[in-house]
Amino acid sequence: MDDYNTFLEKVHQTLSLDLALYKETQMKRRITTLRDKRGYTSYIQYLQACMKDERLLKEFTDRLTINVSEFYRNPKRWEVLQKNIFPDLVSEKTKIKIWSAACSTGEEPYSLAILLREHFPKLDFEIIATDIDENALKSAKQGMYQKQSLKDLPERLKNKYFEITGTIYSINPELKQHITFKQHNLLADVYPHNVDLIVCRNVLIYFTDKAKNNIYQGFSNALSPNGILFVGSTEQIFTPQQYDFELEETFFYKKKQSISS
Repeated sequence: MDDYNTFLEKVHQTLSLDLALYKETQMKRRITTLRDKRGYTSYIQYLQACMKDERLLKEFTDRLTINVSEFYRNPKRWEVLQKNIFPDLVSEKTKIKIWSAACSTGEEPYSLAILLREHFPKLDFEIIATDIDENALKSAKQGMYQKQSLKDLPERLKNKYFEITGTIYSINPELKQHITFKQHNLLADVYPHNVDLIVCRNVLIYFTDKAKNNIYQGFSNALSPNGILFVGSTEQIFTPQQYDFELEETFFYKKKQSISS
């Protein structure tokens, strides 16, 4: 077994991270760049160093995750969510449960909270926001952002839902009360149940087809009947029926009602 595959096995054993479920070319490039930067010539030597040095280990685990996010990312999709998806989703409900999966530094769950407060003010809602990266979650809980993260958010909403201090935008504390941030590994941990909407965007492109199949099935099991999965612009599901989904709108998939015998 070569050095890299041995490294993958050791990471799985020691850190419970199965990197073989990520696309190899992208993952290997990221790890090799970091290894070389720290002056190691073998992957095993690098891992051994990480296990002895907390700072190296933190840098390594941070590098495995993709933390690129912003408020109302791809605004046209959020408009579809507001006008076409939510009205049906909430028509017979007084409270809904949302899962923002792989939420990164929190822009996505806070965007959901802003949208619901603005357009469905009487609706009670609960948002579970999860990510594998503990440091990203710490940042999300703080709810403090630079102006660049809010570039697609209308000025009126910035003023309404943020306290602005210099270049820092701090999220309204009332919105935080609806959101629970938790560490979660999509490839290993138990999924929530009875969810009305799952938002997981621009993450699955990094996984192998096998891993994606497992995640899609997990999402299907997590959704209530007629619940919605909202994916990223490069993550269309080509055989949605395989997971008991049907296409509702582009990038939105509805969980089918089970047919009782």
